[in-house]
Amino acid sequence: MPTDWGPFEAVRGLRPTGTLPQVTPIRRLLHDVPTEEDPYAAAQRALEPLGAAVRPGDRVAVTAGSRGIHDLVTVVRAAVDWLRAKGAEPFVVPAMGSHGGATADGQREMLEGLGVTPESIGCPIEATMETVVLGNLPDGTPVHHDALAAKADGVLLVNRVKPHTDFHGPVESGLGKILAIGLGNHQGAAALHAGGIPKLGESIEQAAHLVIANGKILGGLAIIENAYEKTASVDLVTPDGIAAAAENALLQRAGSLMARLPFDELDVLVVDEMGKDKSGTGMDTNVLGRCWVYGIPEFESPSIAAVSVHRLSAASHGNASGLGLADVIPARMLEQIDLRASYVNALTSGAGGARRSRLPMVLEDDAAAILGAVTMSGRRDWSELRLARIADTLRPNELMVTPALLAEVGERFDLEITGTARDLTDPTGELTSWGET
Repeated sequence: MPTDWGPFEAVRGLRPTGTLPQVTPIRRLLHDVPTEEDPYAAAQRALEPLGAAVRPGDRVAVTAGSRGIHDLVTVVRAAVDWLRAKGAEPFVVPAMGSHGGATADGQREMLEGLGVTPESIGCPIEATMETVVLGNLPDGTPVHHDALAAKADGVLLVNRVKPHTDFHGPVESGLGKILAIGLGNHQGAAALHAGGIPKLGESIEQAAHLVIANGKILGGLAIIENAYEKTASVDLVTPDGIAAAAENALLQRAGSLMARLPFDELDVLVVDEMGKDKSGTGMDTNVLGRCWVYGIPEFESPSIAAVSVHRLSAASHGNASGLGLADVIPARMLEQIDLRASYVNALTSGAGGARRSRLPMVLEDDAAAILGAVTMSGRRDWSELRLARIADTLRPNELMVTPALLAEVGERFDLEITGTARDLTDPTGELTSWGET
């Protein structure tokens, strides 16, 4: 409960009426899921073709972004060790656009929250918001590049390749994006996003190719994750394949492996936690089936009438950009939000980011928030309520579901019951833990 409700004092004690049905844990069964058992060794093997491009004494910048990639520390450490074995002097630079409040210290803190520290990766972390302009896109947009990376003898990109949360096209989230937007820092990210979502993919591609033409990009390690959010593969993409055919092929593979909700229609989705370590939009729009870039859903499925979210991850450092994807939150979340960090990121992201940073309805606690979402869903007969709960959008294969959905589980070979029915919230109005029976 917030210590200071401020302007929300008027909603203290406001509770929708009704009794929430119990929920039962279930799991989606996935078969033949590719998994890389040793991501460190895979990364080092992938880098071998770059041996001739690295000279003893070269200072090489290795990128690390703001996403919660399962083996980010392991792959970055493998790259650092490989470069040092070749005689180079590696260092890590944050490549996350405007995240971390658009400050160097804030971005170091974000990396630390993801486990990326000088001790864990075995090299220094150097951060700046300064950029150099390497050129302009055909429409005149300046292409910014991190000043520390620009001074380095080489740059090695490390990032996960996956479908973007705002648009789909030949180039989405991956190496081209971390190069064009991540290493563009605040100014570069803002400049590319200013053209609007319809042009963003093309702008990323053009900007990435312009930076590559500068001659310092050694290549990129592309991490592909499976539906369990574990590493499926680590692949080297040479400069001519970044934001081009080679990266697109990896994007298609990543899309085919991506975890999704096992139901196409829900009345309510309860999301325990959102955050920048989960998705650039706090909650992955590909899982939610809603984007709100233009104020309306842009996905055919899933269709979810109302979404409640209940906590902001610690690794977000107060950045709640994307909160507007939810319909209702508990008042407790107000204390977790850093409006400046959220709005800097949202405004840098352009129209979509700004719209998704609007505040949802605020109710007293978890139980009130879920009751509010049920009210919004329009379901009159709660015995037919199609409600599912997930920990976050990284893990949509583990759910708790109401009886109306449980009836479908027995008819499907890809779903299994993993526990007994329990209450969604405890007597104090807080969400029950996943381990409770």
